[in-house]
Amino acid sequence: MGGGIAAESHEQRAARRERAVRAAVEQGLIGTEEPVVGLLDVAGIRESAAALRAAFDEVTAPGTPVLHAFAVKAAPLVPVLRLLAEEGVGCEVASPGELALSRAAGVPVGDTVLDSPAKTPAELREALELGIALNADNPQELARIDAAVASAPSRSPLGLRVNPQVGGGSIGALSTATATSKFGVALRDEGARDWVLRAYAERPWLTRLHAHTGSQGVPLELMAEGVRATYELAEEINAAAGRRQVDTLDIGGGLPVNFGSDETTPTFRDYAQVLRDTVPGLLDGRYGLVTEFGRSLLAKNGLVLARVEYTKSAGGRPIAVTHAGAQLATRTVFVPDAWPLRVEAYDAQGRPRTGPAVAQDVAGPCCFAGDLVAENRPLPAVEAGDLVALLDTGAYYFTNHFAYNTLPRPAVHGFTGGPAEPVRFAMARPQQTVEELVAESGGGFRDAFTGA
Repeated sequence: MGGGIAAESHEQRAARRERAVRAAVEQGLIGTEEPVVGLLDVAGIRESAAALRAAFDEVTAPGTPVLHAFAVKAAPLVPVLRLLAEEGVGCEVASPGELALSRAAGVPVGDTVLDSPAKTPAELREALELGIALNADNPQELARIDAAVASAPSRSPLGLRVNPQVGGGSIGALSTATATSKFGVALRDEGARDWVLRAYAERPWLTRLHAHTGSQGVPLELMAEGVRATYELAEEINAAAGRRQVDTLDIGGGLPVNFGSDETTPTFRDYAQVLRDTVPGLLDGRYGLVTEFGRSLLAKNGLVLARVEYTKSAGGRPIAVTHAGAQLATRTVFVPDAWPLRVEAYDAQGRPRTGPAVAQDVAGPCCFAGDLVAENRPLPAVEAGDLVALLDTGAYYFTNHFAYNTLPRPAVHGFTGGPAEPVRFAMARPQQTVEELVAESGGGFRDAFTGA
């Protein structure tokens, strides 16, 4: 699936990336003072958002209300959220900070959804006061919402998250629909389904149902099975109510990303077609839809570019010591088999390195031996002052910083410009300063423990 259009798109994306790397060097975005930077392809993000909208437009009945809400945790940057909002994509938030970012980006409250397994009373009150859609995770949280709406009615669309318990994918830590997942009401546990039916019967204001089955390593067919289980539950709730009480299904996100090449696979269209074949009733116009994609919108539209500070060898193996390691590629460093990244080598001018491939390690700056983003990887031999690019890192990498060794968060820039146009950069976030690092590490409380 995907066809010639998708193939052309990933080739264009790769060409834009090559131009952006060269321009980043020429325009001084990377160097000895800022030896690592995150770059985001603005045109690529727009293309991904358009592909998502088109995929669901193709399979849903005309007039079906569909909200695509970006999972903010994947790239918590206000300019990114603003760009996506311009492309008709809202926000799925899971913390007060993420909600604040969404609001700072100007995302309408009607295009915002709050999901979290640990919402505080204050978070619930804020969402209900603003009118943000809210999915309760468990019976105790639903009881809190009961009390809140009894004292102050809200216009928030309200729902319940369920776990269809259809099984996990190849990465256990990211599988949200296993028998023992911490998320939602476990539907196959004894008495759980009956409790859900009673919960809706007793609360006519519960009008949504939410489940999230997919994530990296979960196949499309399993994702669709989770959606089908949720749809069947909605049908059962509505039959018991004698009316269309559940009017919207939030089917989550979690589309896997191909980290092995520039090709986008699976595509949003692939998934939409599987949903059409597996759960046709979901798409016939009787239910509004909410999606919560994150990684799949951003991953292939970003890269980390890092300077090679030194080259050396140990045990006969060459090692390139760079400024991008566990502080950015945390999952890759600690679980490399599940999160391998492509690495490309460039010379100091930002031109692709050529020459025979040499098996070498690409190491980061953190002070532990396992800080490797690639091990024994065949690459053209790199030299000190060269650059390496970690590809497909537009989501969960340079925006989900691991503060090991008190390394600063890198600057992030978006880039635009076509084949015949100069590359232009716009800053999304500056590099963190040493003064900011000191401040967040208690610099203003130096004498707090000494009593001086």
